[in-house]
Amino acid sequence: MRFDLQIIASWIEPGSRVLDLGCGEGELLQYLKEQKRVKATGIEKDEAEVAVCIAKGISVLQGDFNLEVADYPPDSFDYIVISQTLQQVYEPVALIDTLLAIGKKIIVSFPNFSFWRIRLQLLFAGYAPRSPELPYEWYNTPNIRVITLRDFRNFAREKDIVILKEVAINTHRQQETGNIVRLLPNLRATYGIFLIGRGDRQEAG
Repeated sequence: MRFDLQIIASWIEPGSRVLDLGCGEGELLQYLKEQKRVKATGIEKDEAEVAVCIAKGISVLQGDFNLEVADYPPDSFDYIVISQTLQQVYEPVALIDTLLAIGKKIIVSFPNFSFWRIRLQLLFAGYAPRSPELPYEWYNTPNIRVITLRDFRNFAREKDIVILKEVAINTHRQQETGNIVRLLPNLRATYGIFLIGRGDRQEAG
């Protein structure tokens, strides 16, 4: 399982109700079902990946999660996961507001656009950066937003969203290994992972 998903899984309590947005082939949900006995649900747009999830016995809805989440009543889930996808969302404020209504806690991960290699590409090469985490050209990328760890913290503060936990990691897009970055994370981390909610602030980990 991807390194960021390993960390996300470690934050989820056994027996929880979990919704994974853009769940792909259900790697995270399958692990959580088998290892933590969660009640797992996913939403995925890609028909082929939905078929893989169903073959694994995972409950998954095919559709655009930006629209589908509006159909759930308040407090339907203990955790909602949106991993490596927030940078592709057209209306992130509206989405996160909805998620905080239907879920008690939200786990968000995204590529850190202020990673030092990306900064150097912009500074010295002068073109839109590419990296293992952002592998597309400017004209075919699904990523419509650039986010840094500092951006997300500022966003949470402005919107009165509580960051319950956060961790910065250095790993590649699909790698199963990586490391946690504690020194200068906004500069040295390739991804950020945040656990957010509206409860009391907890110690970051």
